[in-house]
Amino acid sequence: MLDFLYGKKKVILCICLWNICRSPIAEAVFQKMATDNGVVDKWVIDSGATSDWNTGSSPDACGLACLRKHVIETDHRARQVTKEDFMTFDHILCMDESNLRDLNKKASSVKNSKAKIELLGSYDPEKQLIIQDPYYGSDKDFETVYEQCVRCCKAFLEQHS
Repeated sequence: MLDFLYGKKKVILCICLWNICRSPIAEAVFQKMATDNGVVDKWVIDSGATSDWNTGSSPDACGLACLRKHVIETDHRARQVTKEDFMTFDHILCMDESNLRDLNKKASSVKNSKAKIELLGSYDPEKQLIIQDPYYGSDKDFETVYEQCVRCCKAFLEQHS
């Protein structure tokens, strides 16, 4: 749909419930890996939420601290997934079954949906399919999300580069 804008770039969208914990971590990890591997010019990477509760908000402070610990910066602001996203993005990678159900339901109302909707955890070599929401957890829970995202993003990039 927006080929004039993105050309032949691969376009991916990471999704969680609020777009302040898991999906911005995944987006930032993808961005850093693509940059470090010299392929960032071949990718458009974004993240969003199934809900509109935190639209415009920065990522959670614990998530930002976790990313900084790993020398990763982000200036992302939370946004809700739109119908256009299903026509624009090649891959929509979500964090849990609830996200997957919500996205599949939204996609069914979009005529020209091209996005492949799947769990980011389906790429985890350690077979941790679900990336649990760390919002009510500890710094350790954010670190677990980060580690899962690193494994999944690495495998995804290897498979799709």
